[in-house]
Amino acid sequence: MKIILAPDKFKSNMTSPQICDIIKKTFHEVCPDWEIISLPLADGGDGTTRALAAATGAELRSVKVKGPLGSEVEAEYAYNPAEKTGVIEMASASGIALVDRKDLNPLKATTFGTGQLIRQLLDDGATKITIGIGGSATVDGGAGMAQALGFKFLDKAENELGLGAECLANLDHIDCSDVDPRLKNVKVSVACDVTSPLLGPEGAAYVFGPQKGATPEMVEILENNLSILAQVWLKQGFLETVNEPGDGAAGGLGAGLRAFCNAVSSSGARLIMEASHFYEHLRGADLVITGEGQTDSQTESGKLCGEVATAAHEAGVPVMLLSGALVGDLAKFNHLFDYAFSISSGHISLEEAIKNGPADLAFFSRNLANLIKGFSKK
Repeated sequence: MKIILAPDKFKSNMTSPQICDIIKKTFHEVCPDWEIISLPLADGGDGTTRALAAATGAELRSVKVKGPLGSEVEAEYAYNPAEKTGVIEMASASGIALVDRKDLNPLKATTFGTGQLIRQLLDDGATKITIGIGGSATVDGGAGMAQALGFKFLDKAENELGLGAECLANLDHIDCSDVDPRLKNVKVSVACDVTSPLLGPEGAAYVFGPQKGATPEMVEILENNLSILAQVWLKQGFLETVNEPGDGAAGGLGAGLRAFCNAVSSSGARLIMEASHFYEHLRGADLVITGEGQTDSQTESGKLCGEVATAAHEAGVPVMLLSGALVGDLAKFNHLFDYAFSISSGHISLEEAIKNGPADLAFFSRNLANLIKGFSKK
C-alpha cells in the first residue's frame, strides 16, 4: 500500500509537517509495512518557506525586519547557497498574524519588512527568489517593499512619502535613482493562490480590505490610493496594465512585485507541488490524503487541496480530504474529492477545535488506517 500525504496547514493549529507526522506515525502503528510518502505542502501563504525548504534542501534562516505596523519582528526565510535560490513568505514579515485583531489598520500597514527580506537574500547572494504572498496585513500595493529596496515615493514638492497606504494619496512620481542595482540580476517568482485584479469591486481594497480591518470608509480611501499608485506605474512605464490575475493579491503586492521586481506570478500550490516532486510520487500510489483547516467554496478555485485533487484524479489516484471543518455546499466536495471528512469530534467552540486538533487527527487517522487495512485484506 502506497499512500501520499500532501496536506496544507490547519491554520492557527497544525503545520503541514506536523499533520504528516501525526498521520504517518498513526498509520505505521496500524500497518508498519505501508509505504507512506510525506509531502508537507503550502499554496503561497503561511508554511510556504518551510515547505519549499524541505523540498529543495534550503537552509532556514531568520532576520529582524520591520513588521506591518512598524515594530520589529523576527522573519524566517530559506536560502540554498549552492543553487543561490531563496524563499520568503511575505506573511513572515508583513502578515496579518503578526498584528492583534484590534490593532489591524490597512491604511498604516506596510510591506517594508518584505522588502528587507528581499534585500537580505540579495546580501546572501541569491539570483533566484520565490515569494509566497498569502496572509498579508497590508493594502499598500507593495510600496513599502519598494521603499526598502531604494525606490523613493515623492509628492509634487519632491518630498519623500512615509510608509503605509494612506501616504499614497499624495504620490506624484517614483524616483528610481537609488534602487538596489542587484534587483536587475535576480529572477523573482511569486507563489500566489489569488487571481484578483488590483482595482475594482473584485480588487484588493474591496475584497480583502475588510478582512484586514478596513471600515467602509477605509476601503474607499484604499481604492483611491491604489488607483493613484496604478496611474503612476502606467505613466512612468513600470507596468502596461494592472488587470493581470493576481495583481490584487496581498493588498496589491502582486502588482507591486511585477512593477518593481519584474516578477512572474504562478500558482503557489502547483509551484510547491512541483518542487516537492508530487507528480512523480503519484506513480504507483494507491491513495492521496490532503487536508486543510477549513474547506469551503474557495478550495476548488486554486487552493492547495483542490489542486492536489485535480492532479491525483488526472493520474487515476483516489484522493481523500481531511479537514478541520466542511463549510457550505457539501455536494461540491463529493465532486472534487473521492472522500471528504471533517476530523472534528463535535467541539462547541473554535478554540476547543484548535486545542484538540492534533488529538482529533490522530483519532481519525487510527480509525482510517484500521478501515483501509480491513478492506485491503478482502
